Amino acid sequence: MPYQGIPIIDFHAHLPAVWGGGQGQASQAFQANQGVREELRNRWRRRHGFPDPENPPAPPEIQIERWSAEVDRHGLEKVIFVTGGGNETLAGVLRGREDRFHGMAHHDPSRPEALAELKRAVEEFGFVGYKMLGPRVSIPLDDQRLEPIWGFLEEKGLYVLIHMGFIGRASGLHNMSNLNPLVLHNVAAAHPGLPIVIPHFGCGFWEDLLRLCWACPNVHLDTSGSNEWMDWSAVPLSLRDLFRKAYETVGPDRIIFGTDSSWFPRGFSFSYLQEQFGACVSVGMKDEDLAAVFAGNARRMLKAPPA
Repeated sequence: MPYQGIPIIDFHAHLPAVWGGGQGQASQAFQANQGVREELRNRWRRRHGFPDPENPPAPPEIQIERWSAEVDRHGLEKVIFVTGGGNETLAGVLRGREDRFHGMAHHDPSRPEALAELKRAVEEFGFVGYKMLGPRVSIPLDDQRLEPIWGFLEEKGLYVLIHMGFIGRASGLHNMSNLNPLVLHNVAAAHPGLPIVIPHFGCGFWEDLLRLCWACPNVHLDTSGSNEWMDWSAVPLSLRDLFRKAYETVGPDRIIFGTDSSWFPRGFSFSYLQEQFGACVSVGMKDEDLAAVFAGNARRMLKAPPA
């Protein structure tokens, strides 16, 4: 059943919780700060009432069955997995489940064979786009070596989802040149037919993301995650503030709902849906705007017919 009469597509989930396929290596600072990260992670779980994740995580074949149950339980229209332990692993568990799940390529775009891997992921696996972790890509995202990738995605009518800003909590970064979303300006301007999606409201670079959206109408916002980076903003921010400003400036057709759900036993992060939906209602979004944010814009990205 739709949530409060509005269909729901989760545009941003992970299967399994463990990153696979690799996009560069975490820095030494990232590894050294594991204790601090765990303390903050525990505080975040308590704040949201999330259980501890199972350790070790179940194999992907079990997780996808659990996800099928989550889709039924919450009445979700579709779930898009932006990572899944590597392209082949994700493709294997999603095969035959395209009615409710889609996958994205998530290999390192700086590798010499990256374009060939992307073509295989799209043409053989049926993936719907490309997920990148900007700060872990070893070359600047506006480097000419990535031009064939942008061109291929635009030609195929696919989208790219690029994590910009900080990764996790107390985390070191691999490539600071890819921290700010403004590094994507020349890419977005040169490829107006390529939808670029920036998750987590820019993850600490909110104002610069808004500037990029202003300059480039093919840039979209993904709302996924706890967005706890707001706690560290010099200017007090709330989830309602983010949705209000995005609604007033970017507009409802470039805002896409996601949760960043991953591990079990949490499963689908229903509390994120509740919080985000409530924020959208509180800023005055009409039903047609809610329908666009929570499903319609994702359908357009997927080139899927209306439900």
